[in-house]
Amino acid sequence: MAICFLSPLKPITPTTSLTTNLNPKKPNILRCNFSLPIITTTEPEPVFTSVRSFAPATVANLGPGFDFLGCAVDGLGDFVSLRVDPSVHPGELSISDISGTKNLSKNPLNNCAGIAAIATMKMLNIRSVGLSLSLEKGLPLGSGLGSSAASAAAAAVAVNELFGKKLEVKDLVLAGLESEAKVSGYHADNIAPAIMGGFVLIRSYDPLELMSLQFPVEKDLIFVLVSPDFEAPTKKMRAALPAEIGMSHHVWNCSQAGALVASVLQGDLVGLGKALSSDKIVEPKRAPLIPGMVGVKKAALEAGAFGCTISGAGPTAVAVVGSEDRGMEVGERMVEAFWKEGNLKAVAMVKRLDRVGARLVGSVPR
Repeated sequence: MAICFLSPLKPITPTTSLTTNLNPKKPNILRCNFSLPIITTTEPEPVFTSVRSFAPATVANLGPGFDFLGCAVDGLGDFVSLRVDPSVHPGELSISDISGTKNLSKNPLNNCAGIAAIATMKMLNIRSVGLSLSLEKGLPLGSGLGSSAASAAAAAVAVNELFGKKLEVKDLVLAGLESEAKVSGYHADNIAPAIMGGFVLIRSYDPLELMSLQFPVEKDLIFVLVSPDFEAPTKKMRAALPAEIGMSHHVWNCSQAGALVASVLQGDLVGLGKALSSDKIVEPKRAPLIPGMVGVKKAALEAGAFGCTISGAGPTAVAVVGSEDRGMEVGERMVEAFWKEGNLKAVAMVKRLDRVGARLVGSVPR
């Protein structure tokens, strides 16, 4: 378990202090107290002419973990290609191409990948070279699968790799969070697992404190992701949430969130699914806004899923199963239910937990 303490986003000037505890008998703890920093006063040289990075999709909330728990999903995500470009003004970033969607701006100040890349460049104090970025969207916008976070994570990693990996994971999360704050709100339950992989719990936002939860490596965790042909804007889905909650629901959701974390650490799929399905605060308000979602959850559980809920703000539904074969069966039933109960076409995908997070997938040396 790794724990990281970060201060809120502030102007980029101060330095970083870091201490680590590597006692093998205790959890590895990373503690850092910093405003968004310039990591070094010496500007690093590019070690590659170009790089290509990938960042995975994420499932946020996981039922009772609203805004503080998320995980990464393997085999689905966004790619960023980044290169040193003499035609771009030194210290600046240009977005040269976006594929996979027609609805994103090429203005780097209005694009989640651009914002995260610029934040990373500032942390590295890049002033002598200009960069050109190309974004390949593998995730649909507004799907509930962390589309903006995947772009931001891939961009931050690409900049860091291009300049020799001077930044640590905590720095990349902070750069990506700056993008999330401007694009979809100040929440790290997508960007943290997109960068770190696996399950990540956000213990605190002020200061930002992240805890990596290790699902046992010897066990499989399979997600069934079913995305209907329907838009569920995050802003609209957040507006549906209650301004106040009763004490009984508060206690219930806290207990389910605790059970969810314990089940992740123990590799208990049955317990994980049960807790994931038990949210009494957020899901009951959002599910009616997604046609057929209530029937889809029922169909998933009847088909043998351990649990089912809304992924992020939706409209994607996520179910937890123990094998790919069962996942295919559950996915078929969920697709049928979206059509029968909500008159919506849907696509099912069966994916594993991504334990790595955003990473370099290609490079061209200088």
